[in-house]
Amino acid sequence: MTRYFTSDHEWIDVDGDVATVGITDYAQGQLGDVVFVDLPEPGRVVAKGKEAAVVESVKAASDVYAPVSGTVTENNAALTEDPALVNTAPEGEGWFFKLTLSDTGELAGLMDEAGYKALVETL
Repeated sequence: MTRYFTSDHEWIDVDGDVATVGITDYAQGQLGDVVFVDLPEPGRVVAKGKEAAVVESVKAASDVYAPVSGTVTENNAALTEDPALVNTAPEGEGWFFKLTLSDTGELAGLMDEAGYKALVETL
């Protein structure tokens, strides 16, 4: 499995043509305590760089963008019951949705972990 990152602070784990998407630890730290997550329904087609989910915290509501285009196959129902998972395990159990990639070539524009860490250091 390969992990990529976006400049909007999403991460994506790719295994073949299936990907899991969430927000980074940096992003959840900027948001503060997450109180609600609006997740995409299975079957929804998302486009790279477009809004796919919404996360609301005590500070603000923020869009979560699709790192790549594809069709949502599953959302993390656990976040409906316990949105704080985004804070406690943002890059693990606090994932947002899974999708089937429609164009693996879109992965070329994403960062690896070293590139993302370098980005965060400039913020």
